[in-house]
Amino acid sequence: MKTSVKITKEVPVIGHYDVVVCGGGPAGFIAAIAAAREGVRTALIERYGFLGGMATIGFVNPVSVFTYNNSKVVGGVAWEFVERLQAMGGGFIESPLGNVAFEQEHYKLLAQRMCIEAGVDLYLHSYLSGCVMDGDRISEILIENKNGTEAISSKIFIDCTGDADLAYMAGVEMQPDEGKPLQPLSSYFILGGVDIDTPMMQEAIRHNKQGENCHCLPVREKLLEMKEELNIPEFGGPWFCRTGQPGVVTVNMSRTSGNAIDNRDYVKAECILREDSFKMARILKENFEEFRNSYLIAVSVQAGIRETRRIKGIHTVTADEYVNAFRYPDSIARGAHPIDIHVASGPAQNITFLKTPAYVPYRALMAPTHSNLLVAGRCLSADKTAFASLRVQASCMDMGQAAGTAAALAAGENTSVQKVDADALIDRLRAHGSII
Repeated sequence: MKTSVKITKEVPVIGHYDVVVCGGGPAGFIAAIAAAREGVRTALIERYGFLGGMATIGFVNPVSVFTYNNSKVVGGVAWEFVERLQAMGGGFIESPLGNVAFEQEHYKLLAQRMCIEAGVDLYLHSYLSGCVMDGDRISEILIENKNGTEAISSKIFIDCTGDADLAYMAGVEMQPDEGKPLQPLSSYFILGGVDIDTPMMQEAIRHNKQGENCHCLPVREKLLEMKEELNIPEFGGPWFCRTGQPGVVTVNMSRTSGNAIDNRDYVKAECILREDSFKMARILKENFEEFRNSYLIAVSVQAGIRETRRIKGIHTVTADEYVNAFRYPDSIARGAHPIDIHVASGPAQNITFLKTPAYVPYRALMAPTHSNLLVAGRCLSADKTAFASLRVQASCMDMGQAAGTAAALAAGENTSVQKVDADALIDRLRAHGSII
């Protein structure tokens, strides 16, 4: 029996760009908009038929955190997106913390709309499958879609895949696991028919208290009491969030261990989480008055991923730097979410609230070995502790704007990403509303 096959084929190059972004999640679509607004030819590659990543694939709600200590932390393109989302009836900015509850269909539409307005070429339904190297440069990426295998060339590439897929394919060194397990996978689900007007639910669906975990304590305590009796699966929280639709909430409570960059392991975990989502929806309905008339609307398109690969960059953001808000000379993005480390076995959650919003240096978005590759979002160079805060949407968006702007500068100057002038980059970011 064969153990491998060899395939050789000629692949058409279908586009030549200044900047190509891989991954259309919160970091990716913001990076593409930022690059295109700098006047460079930009493309965005996304495996699904819509943008938004874990926000719209995984129903991860709310977007957090934009405001801390009563001051704006993340601005720029990300905040423009939030304000436009609220104006169209799909987003709800919560004061004073600046978390943003949202409805995912509006989120999809606005992300798409802003990319098209900026002139970004969208390659949706296109799966990144490989890259071609020319020395220390990526010359082309390979994508798979209904047209077959296609190649796209670019001066600069940005990896916003979340799992550092492009960086890994290009041979970038990754962070060690530090001897600690991966944070668990979770599948959000959406319930309709919930009585959200009770005091408990009004408290639960608004995530606007700085320094407090926003999980619903009354539900959590009762579930823990009944866990053995009802054979309740492993759960966290629960966290409920509004969507703006009457009686509709997102629910974050399922969890299981699994490695999302191992196909077989991920499939197994998703099957468990889908079963658990239906079971938990029934348990809520049968045991809590607020959920007596509830019904399951949807389970997330794919399981939510908290942690996989991160590059080993020129600089790695450490826990000590992060909690002490160390300000680097090349700081280009911020983080204000608590350090939030979930465990797969048991209901525990290790959470540390920041005293002061932290910083991300430009050097954490690039490897020393690859001259035309940047990363943003979950791919960044950070240790596991700092990463446990920076993995959330607002920080990923902030990194996306920095990476997109830096890529445009590198492409325009025909230079490497390592040679982009950090002061010039910071000036451009501030000119477009970033808060650094």
